Amino acid sequence: MRISIWPGAEHPFAEVLSMAQHAAQTGWDGVWFADHFMPNDEDDTGPVLECGSVVAALAAVVPRVKIGTLVYGNTYRHPAVVANMAATVDHISDGRFILGVGAGWQVNEHREYGITLPPKRELIDRFEEAVQIMLGLLRSPRTTFRGKYYDVADAVCEPKPVQTPLPLMIGAKGEQRMLGVVAKYANIWNAWGLPSLIAHKSAVLDRFCAETGRDPKAISRTAQALVSVDAPIPDDLGATPVIGGSRSQLADAIAEYRAIGLDELIIPDELLGTGAAKLSAMDTILELARA
Repeated sequence: MRISIWPGAEHPFAEVLSMAQHAAQTGWDGVWFADHFMPNDEDDTGPVLECGSVVAALAAVVPRVKIGTLVYGNTYRHPAVVANMAATVDHISDGRFILGVGAGWQVNEHREYGITLPPKRELIDRFEEAVQIMLGLLRSPRTTFRGKYYDVADAVCEPKPVQTPLPLMIGAKGEQRMLGVVAKYANIWNAWGLPSLIAHKSAVLDRFCAETGRDPKAISRTAQALVSVDAPIPDDLGATPVIGGSRSQLADAIAEYRAIGLDELIIPDELLGTGAAKLSAMDTILELARA
């Protein structure tokens, strides 16, 4: 099972870079970064680094590890723009980029920037059209797509990515439609959740794969939960999934993810402390994951 780190977008870039470099030096498999512009809070004035700029910068200076978006919100950029961004970052990283995409959801960003956040049905319809355009541009010489929401005509995206194909991750949990979109188009699936929930959602994804005639093994399964290392789990996290506490509890949780067939566990840094303590917590997590 791969193990990857997810630095928070609220940190100064120097701290994000420090975590990514530490991950590359100590044996982590990947570094992920979220696509948001402001905190999802009543106080929306906190700093948030822009995702596309950060992954390009990390791709240029951090060696070895995979670098990915977790995940680009479809409503923020035209899919042709995203495809060109992804191909470029794959070249900057020499073939280590993973394009993670999702339908989009954060209300305050759409409200403040005047970006339309459609009703759920339209949101998913738009997303499925966008995915087809991105895959066409990244994998075919030219792409023509005539949809309800997007049109591209004999469009090019050059240079093509280094990877053939560049992996597409879709972040999704909806059992009515979104996991069906994953089954049709994704190389990688991602969701928040404890092992029991991820196992359930993965089984639903398998059923969608059977309906579409796709081998479920063609889609890697990835998940994340907050992680507490050598500290009690905070009681104010609401429904956010969290694992750990003691080292033995954390080791048991990691083993549960491995047992359900998870391919990659992604660790957000929210509960890992600051400075040297954060890097030490990363070392402990990696040690337990590799044991």
